[in-house]
Amino acid sequence: MARYVITGTGTDVGKTVFAAGLCGLIRADYWKPVQSGLVGNLPNPVGTGAAHPVAATAVAMDCAPQQATDAAEIVRLSGARVFAESYRLGQPLSPHRAAELDNVLVEPARLVPPSADPLVIEGAGGVLVPVTRQVLFADLFAEWQIPVILVATTGLGTISHSLTAIESLRARDVPIHGVAFVGDDNPDNMATIGQIGAVPVLGRLPMLDHLDRHSLSAAMAANFRRDDF
Repeated sequence: MARYVITGTGTDVGKTVFAAGLCGLIRADYWKPVQSGLVGNLPNPVGTGAAHPVAATAVAMDCAPQQATDAAEIVRLSGARVFAESYRLGQPLSPHRAAELDNVLVEPARLVPPSADPLVIEGAGGVLVPVTRQVLFADLFAEWQIPVILVATTGLGTISHSLTAIESLRARDVPIHGVAFVGDDNPDNMATIGQIGAVPVLGRLPMLDHLDRHSLSAAMAANFRRDDF
């Protein structure tokens, strides 16, 4: 099976771009369990107790995903089929807080990955981002037991951030498929994380001057081996 969870060492490390690249590389479907940051782009008023949860389990979208979502970016950059988010939340905050502000109760039991294969699942932010005040994304990953790919930057600070994320996953017996880097070449940082973290280094996605489906596909093919996934 080629099913992977994409998580990161933090916010804005390039998870969505890598997830799109991986969808294109292995021709996978895509699912993001919780999407926040949709103020002005929700079907119902935010903060009124409106029902933003979409489905108990993901269902394939019959039309283009909502704009301003990670799913829309996945479609733009890979053309992958996407599954509807289980929860869509208004504020650009951690899911636990965004849900509270929307008066939405996030039920982790509803966050069940679709059975598609191959499949790429993208978490929110880093490994220890709260889904609720009791459950972290790492806890969901432990329950799912789907191999995780950690997306990390290459620059200053990445060694500590990456090793902390790896230890957090291992403490929960989450299977780690490897680390994918995004950014400028930094061989020692990448090798150090691979060595100390005892994880495969899958490759490095460079920063692209023009990011579109063609440039991303070419960069993934040049910097990652399809046989590694």
